[in-house]
Amino acid sequence: MPTLRELKSRAQLLKPSIKLGKAGATPAFLSELSMLLNKHGLVKIRFEGFKEKRKELSRELAAANGATLVLQVGHTAVLHKPPAA
Repeated sequence: MPTLRELKSRAQLLKPSIKLGKAGATPAFLSELSMLLNKHGLVKIRFEGFKEKRKELSRELAAANGATLVLQVGHTAVLHKPPAA
């Protein structure tokens, strides 16, 4: 399993895979995020708004998908989910 440092390094090169817009974490958004995590393992999320709630939302999205919050800076968060064994 990659270390947190390695994941942060890989995350720097990623473009946001999915955007969380004004509609919030809709079922369609959660489904897409889950699919991306299962497919790629490392996903960068861009927040459009939610200024006060970004950190909390990042943790909630990670917990809801069984993922690890790698980093959350400004308008972006990176989640990692190891491949299923």
